[in-house]
Amino acid sequence: MEIDPRAALDRLIEALNAHYESALHAQDPESPAVISATVTLEDAFITYDDALMTHYDVDLPFDLFDDDDEDEDEIDADEFGDVD
Repeated sequence: MEIDPRAALDRLIEALNAHYESALHAQDPESPAVISATVTLEDAFITYDDALMTHYDVDLPFDLFDDDDEDEDEIDADEFGDVD
């Protein structure tokens, strides 16, 4: 089922607002509310990115990385040493 890009954008904006609110009120960044809002935001981002690509062949200039991807990037950067 194709998603309307405008609806996906609206959902992304709502997810951003919900994530902000959970971060604002959280006493712990690992609280269930923050984690839930983060997962919802990631899903909304991916849905919007997919909708743009499907409808307009446009890709967002951002990528989501999981912890494994970040570890690989650190290893790759370490292979080359300091670059000044």
